[in-house]
Amino acid sequence: MTLAPSSRPVLADEVTAKLRDMIRSGEWALQERIPAEPELMATLGVSRGTLREAIKALAHSGMLEVRRGDGTYVRAVSELSGTARKAFTQYTSEHLLQVRLALDTQAARLASANADAESIAEMRRLLGQRVDAWRTGDYETWALADWDFHELVARASGNPLLHELYRSFSGVFHEDLLQQRHRSGFEGIPAAGHEELVDAIETREAEAAVASVTRNLNSCT
Repeated sequence: MTLAPSSRPVLADEVTAKLRDMIRSGEWALQERIPAEPELMATLGVSRGTLREAIKALAHSGMLEVRRGDGTYVRAVSELSGTARKAFTQYTSEHLLQVRLALDTQAARLASANADAESIAEMRRLLGQRVDAWRTGDYETWALADWDFHELVARASGNPLLHELYRSFSGVFHEDLLQQRHRSGFEGIPAAGHEELVDAIETREAEAAVASVTRNLNSCT
């Protein structure tokens, strides 16, 4: 999304909205550094002061992180995600797991009724990528594929609010999974909550889908 330079200064809240849209649209990926100030000033047609005000607002919400001498990075895809990321520091892994259990089981139940063939095929592709990455020791790709899979199940639920809530935990769940990897006895590619879950979704067995998710998350305790 490229914005034509404006012939007048744009108010900070308008610039904030434009930057937010760029992040939400995926123009700047999670963890990616956004363009430098001069480029953004030219793209948006705004002064340095207005741009910095907008970036400060998004940094306060948790969507951006300003690193002195390094640049500004995307930390969350929405204010809701930013809030979840900041709140995570106040809670334990057990609290996070309990929230995941609530969200994942409901997503599984609804996806069993609403997922289409295209979504199910994409779920299986992501799980294949997850297995390959784990076996080759590419843990970053493994974690991303795992997250993309679970986020897709939430989207396939057909409930846009549940999906948005799930997406808000993207960075938190991703970091927790990478930490879980170092736990003694951790199994990186369990079928429970993954391949088993897709099988249950495809055959429209809601209770089996929920049971598979529960087995997987209970193994994380």
